[in-house]
Amino acid sequence: MAKKKSTKRTPKTRASSPSLSHLDAHGRAAMVDVGAKPLTQRRAVAEARVQISPALAERIAHNTLAKGDLLAVARLAGIQAAKRTDELIPLCHSLPLDSIDVRAELRTDHVYLWAEAKVTARTGVEMEALTAVSIAALTVVDMGKSIDRTMTIEGVRLLEKEGGRSGHFRAAAIAPKHVKRAGA
Repeated sequence: MAKKKSTKRTPKTRASSPSLSHLDAHGRAAMVDVGAKPLTQRRAVAEARVQISPALAERIAHNTLAKGDLLAVARLAGIQAAKRTDELIPLCHSLPLDSIDVRAELRTDHVYLWAEAKVTARTGVEMEALTAVSIAALTVVDMGKSIDRTMTIEGVRLLEKEGGRSGHFRAAAIAPKHVKRAGA
């Protein structure tokens, strides 16, 4: 029987692999110490889409869903989620958000979700913006599932970030895709 190769990280393997900021000296996941970093203004913007059926789009447009105003509830869910990001993502720092703006808009065949998070802190606010659109998207699905079981969440991504050591980032534009969905 062949001897199983060890996957345990040793000082030798650690030295030969790239530095991973979220691992301690023993190779275990650990929160990064940001205490020595300066406070800077940081901003992040994220987006997501929930593809929906024409029947659900009509119900959203006329605000006739049994659970209430889908767009307003999705927006509020995104705001609430951004404020609790550190409780959802294990190695994420708690951040005192300066602001979080979440938008939920009905488009022809989807609900478009957008969030902008701002903070003055030692670490970035990207996860808060991404969490906001992700939970807002899940809220759209929860509120619309009695009408449309074929909904899909798509395009969750960071659009822009500013501040911190890595500077400014802006994602490339994505051309819209036109896909015919089952039941649409």
